[in-house]
Amino acid sequence: MSIFGRSTFSSAGYAAFRPSYPPVLFNRVLAYHNANRSSPSGALLDLGCGHGLISQALAPTFASVIALDPSAGMVEQARKLTSDPKVSVRQGKAEDLSFLPDGSVDCVVAGQAAHWFEFSQAWLELARVVKSGGTLAFWGYKDHVIVGRPETTPIYQRFVYGSAEPRPGVESLARFWELPGRDILRESYCGIVPPEKDWEGVTRIAWDPDRGKGDDGVSDAPEEALWQRKTLKLGELEGYVRTFSAFHGWQGAYPETKSRAEDGDGDVVDFMFDEVVAAVPEWKALGDTWKEVEVDAVWGTALLMARRR
Repeated sequence: MSIFGRSTFSSAGYAAFRPSYPPVLFNRVLAYHNANRSSPSGALLDLGCGHGLISQALAPTFASVIALDPSAGMVEQARKLTSDPKVSVRQGKAEDLSFLPDGSVDCVVAGQAAHWFEFSQAWLELARVVKSGGTLAFWGYKDHVIVGRPETTPIYQRFVYGSAEPRPGVESLARFWELPGRDILRESYCGIVPPEKDWEGVTRIAWDPDRGKGDDGVSDAPEEALWQRKTLKLGELEGYVRTFSAFHGWQGAYPETKSRAEDGDGDVVDFMFDEVVAAVPEWKALGDTWKEVEVDAVWGTALLMARRR
């Protein structure tokens, strides 16, 4: 089971700090879904729904929404945060949709979740439940950069993916990423290939911030891929990093190491942000108030869409 599904994972923290999705992304998915369709949208299936963000956003467009997640904690959060009576939240996996009749789904979506699916079984289930002409849209985001602050990116990479200790006596998050899921996401979902016998019109839109050539880190990004961007405080960005599954794994390996917020001497995320703040003189000059600094963060993105034959 993924760390997100474990009872010790903070689903409330995930809901609080994970970035939301902009209307431009939903509009692109809906434009693809509605192309060549004469009837209104019917049933939506939201796989790996997490705290129900996507289900809530798309509910006005569909007659009914089924929000599905393998984590009991996420299901509880989704039920607390979802008020639309059209949305039904239940616990379950993409690999077992036996509760759904054949051809009962018009559109299936998965935001920041498809890289966890076991597709040898999931493709069979999706081909069964999605009606002819129906669509799927899987998307994810990865590896943020702080726009206009390229000096901070190598620090992030060293603490999150570095093979060496980013600080003496402190292990990076690298070995705690769940594989192959993280690699599938970092490779922009290229490894997720809809079976040709069941799906057509496959469309991919992806961008990786590592490919940025401008000083701001985003100047060469195609506009259609630049949908995960947010202005937030450095303290909120720190909170987001603490939602990483790899950080949760790191905590499990070093339970005696407490963050400063827990009155400890600091953990790997504390040390990462020490260096991030120190890399920008004006941030460092702020002392303990650095968490209030607003920054523009942008994430690499991947969007895969296909239509059921």
